[in-house]
Amino acid sequence: MGQLAIRPPYQKVDVAVRRSPIDGYGVFALEPVQRWHKIGEVRGESISIADARRRAATLERIMIVEISDKKAVDLAKSTDPMRFTNHSCQPNGRLSIQGGRIEFYALRDIEMGEEITVNYGETHHEGRLACQCGAPGCVGTL
Repeated sequence: MGQLAIRPPYQKVDVAVRRSPIDGYGVFALEPVQRWHKIGEVRGESISIADARRRAATLERIMIVEISDKKAVDLAKSTDPMRFTNHSCQPNGRLSIQGGRIEFYALRDIEMGEEITVNYGETHHEGRLACQCGAPGCVGTL
């Protein structure tokens, strides 16, 4: 008997986490996504900005999103698939902070099987990490 996958109500689009040609693991659409449609959310541990910056300074790979000038969310232990969303200089999605919630929306139509990406914007790497997105016009660093 097969295993039944239950999608949380805040995950609006069926996605799969698998190896990414960009970096490590990525999130791939299992169904077409229309432009501006909400894809899903991520949830994690609420921490202070000071704690977030300390953690970021000691880890090479982080999954931390600053949601205000006082709070951040560490996604390291999150089970939400969107935490594996990779960066692209030409993203098909965007990350939006709405009332302390970290949400993902499609910037354009996304095809079934396509990797969902966002532009990370400023990161703790401060331009020292090579960008691997391969998109036309890639800025080269994160």
